[in-house]
Amino acid sequence: CLTRGNRRAVKGQCLLMIHDVLELAKTHKFCWLIVPPKKLLDKFRDSAALLAAASHYVYVLLVPTYGPDDKAYFAKIAGLADWAGAGLVASFNPRFHHASRRLLQDVLVCIRSHCTLQEAGYRLAAHGEQYLKPVGEAQRLFAAYPAALGNVQTIIEACHFSLDELAYQYPEDTFDQNLTPQALLEKKTWQGAKSRFPDGVPAKLETILRHELQLIGQLSYAPYFLTVHDIVRFARSKRILCQGRGSAANSAVCYCLGITAVDPVQLDLLFERFISAERDEPPDIDIDFEHERREEIIQYIYQKYGRERAGIAATVITYRSRSAVREVAKVMGLSSDVASALLSVSWGSSKQPPSREHVLEVGLDPDATGLAATLTMAAQLIGFPRHLSQHVGGFVITNQRLDSLVPIGNAAMAERTFIEWDKDDLDTLGILKIDILALGMLSAIRRSFDLIAAHQQTILELATVPAEDSRVYDMLCRGESIGVFQVESRAQMNMLPRLKPRDFYDLVIEVAIVRPGPIQGDMVHPYLRRRNGEEAVTFPSKELEDVLGKTLGVPLFQEQAMRIAVSAAGFTPSEADQLRRAMATFRKTGVIHEFGMRLINGMVARGYELDFAERCFRQIEGFGEYGFPESHAASFALLVYVSAWLKHHYPAAFCAALLNSQPMGFYAPAQLVGEARRQGVTVLPVCLNRSDAEADLESLEADMALRLGFNQIIGLHAADGEAIVAARNMGGDFDTVSDCARRAGLGVGALERLARADVFSGLGLSRRQALWAVRALAPEQKAAALPLFETQGVETTPQEDEASAALPALAPGMEVLEDYASLRLSLRNHPLSFLRAGLQTANLHSLQALQKAPSGRRLSVVGLVICRQRPGSAKGVVFLTLEDETGSGNIVVWPDRFERFRSVVIGARLMRVEGRVQRSGVVVHLVAESVQD
Repeated sequence: CLTRGNRRAVKGQCLLMIHDVLELAKTHKFCWLIVPPKKLLDKFRDSAALLAAASHYVYVLLVPTYGPDDKAYFAKIAGLADWAGAGLVASFNPRFHHASRRLLQDVLVCIRSHCTLQEAGYRLAAHGEQYLKPVGEAQRLFAAYPAALGNVQTIIEACHFSLDELAYQYPEDTFDQNLTPQALLEKKTWQGAKSRFPDGVPAKLETILRHELQLIGQLSYAPYFLTVHDIVRFARSKRILCQGRGSAANSAVCYCLGITAVDPVQLDLLFERFISAERDEPPDIDIDFEHERREEIIQYIYQKYGRERAGIAATVITYRSRSAVREVAKVMGLSSDVASALLSVSWGSSKQPPSREHVLEVGLDPDATGLAATLTMAAQLIGFPRHLSQHVGGFVITNQRLDSLVPIGNAAMAERTFIEWDKDDLDTLGILKIDILALGMLSAIRRSFDLIAAHQQTILELATVPAEDSRVYDMLCRGESIGVFQVESRAQMNMLPRLKPRDFYDLVIEVAIVRPGPIQGDMVHPYLRRRNGEEAVTFPSKELEDVLGKTLGVPLFQEQAMRIAVSAAGFTPSEADQLRRAMATFRKTGVIHEFGMRLINGMVARGYELDFAERCFRQIEGFGEYGFPESHAASFALLVYVSAWLKHHYPAAFCAALLNSQPMGFYAPAQLVGEARRQGVTVLPVCLNRSDAEADLESLEADMALRLGFNQIIGLHAADGEAIVAARNMGGDFDTVSDCARRAGLGVGALERLARADVFSGLGLSRRQALWAVRALAPEQKAAALPLFETQGVETTPQEDEASAALPALAPGMEVLEDYASLRLSLRNHPLSFLRAGLQTANLHSLQALQKAPSGRRLSVVGLVICRQRPGSAKGVVFLTLEDETGSGNIVVWPDRFERFRSVVIGARLMRVEGRVQRSGVVVHLVAESVQD
């Protein structure tokens, strides 16, 4: 019934009809319709027959108004209910749990209604009594109507539903009817194993497969594996790159089915991290697809199972500092300038509103009435549910109707439906979920492969990229990883030269080690010291050597934490899994500390030193701040290697693919293009007669150049770029602006964007000349756009206008500014190059000087801010990346400096930083002492 109402309406609304409820009541014993008195008057006065049919389950709401005469009001409602043949139900109609929440409730009403408090009027509660009250108060208020209270008790006693009553069954009707799901899974698994190992399945793998298949059969999970296999099969039939990750990468069955790409036998991964007989938990397989083509996979699932049997899980979006401040400021009627000032001192992921000091810092009075109320209400609102959104891709599929388990609603996006439960609800109920995820890097890799095949006649797939190329590892060891998957953050780029990866497993560690878990657990420095030979690799016992041997005695992965608990502390596999769950839900439940004494006491009882046991728990506890499973890291490491290989061997194709897959990663197109040029790639500008709709490759002497595409132009619709290419393919190159306008059918807006992007330079026109010619094509717009044209006749041809316009050239610096405004990058000079002479006079150094400066030297630098990061594991430290014409530089801002220069650190685009150089090998930072916008 709720699903029917949800599907009729837009997201967030439910449109139910009276006949829906009547129909439901026929089949459900306990179904009541509780009607507000006004609704009864408005809807039912002329429906006596309907009321007669429904009288046994219709109740009228009895709610005090706290007006001058509630006694008379109650009598009127009681008479109305008697007329309708309905009972009474007593209620306070509560909207908030405590009287002190009245103002917050009003704020939420205004947010929902998109109005200020002053405009809200009757949308707000008439009084502040709509909160939960004790039973004694209810008995006093409704003393004259005991039946109304009795009906409340009757309804409460009838609501004995338990979630255990929900019967979930995974679909089995889409498989081979001649074989059971288990038999079909075994058949496909052994076929896949032979395909993976054409020279014979290794004995160890065969043993593991038999163990996994036996356990899958015991737990009746075969249909689930077959469903995932079918989805992957469909994706590959459409040439959509995909790869399973997460705990599924522990499974040899998933590897043989082609769901995952990492051999779990070779890496000695733990299958029990994925499925265990000791726990009643369904497996959870995550699959990444090209982000631009994931919708094809989603619609395939809907088409195969129908919307009544398939839906995406929900996720609850909560208010954070910026969203809470922004919404409450609107409700309080603060001006946009004041709201912007408040937001300027709010860090994006913060869970605290701006402090009094921060508000004073931007010139506002925190004691002003409206502003003080805004800050108070925003502080209360942080953490509240903001809206129900759809999960990034968690699909639930059922054998029977899905809406018999949970209501289904429309998503905001067309052709999407989702259920009202989130992933934790599904886990609790043991409902199988498939994560259909989007990964931008897979799109970039696919585009790279396509460009290389089209222009360099080399066919590549994930599985055919040559492995263990030393030149690729050399590049990563230098920290040259802009654009490379997972290792392009500033922290990863600093770690690469220190860890010095030389093989695939080093990349697995690299992916996992720069995470809050290992950092909070103090695992990073011990591992690096041991790797560099500065500290002996020791193991307190043989069993822990078996567990930690690959990571030099330091636990870096969740699987190792589980194995330590079993091997060294005497945990059962089920208890070890509870430890893993505690690590995974640390932020939400905080129960990991309950395992502390159990783990420490267990290790001490088995002969381990107390200090070592406590250190082990501190490291495991660190995983509560987000630690990677080894299997997850291994799946990601494969994409790290492939993207790094492409960057090294085919930098032009890789950069073009990244530009065409935006937005993704840490870096804007300007930085991606700059990195490609540093690698020796020739980058050509957007050209009317040479560019494609997207960035492409172009032969240039003996090498491949990167030609920017029309998709690089800000505000230009993709259809306009495609129209230009189509017209050019049909009729040849364009001669003039008017020729382009006529043949491609472009409007004035599109032509102006092309002109501002300097696309007509290939026709010999400067930006100003091209804009002049565009304006000449639209006489009806001349007066408004350029008064100069007001008295000119329209007989002059566009070609004559183009030829006769003698306009002064833009200054070089203005050309660069126009490039950034229209293309987000410039192939001319860097903006800082025009300021360099003045900066040198002021004794401000280039970022190249920072790279060469000795440790401890005091230095002042200036650069464009291209990246700001404040990781949760960094204890309030902010990391900035600045850029100038000589390169980039790393800035470290300690918490006290951040608080002092907060608005500059958060908001400045061009920043001056003075501080001291800190050098560790090839990694160089400037530790900020003062910051200036």
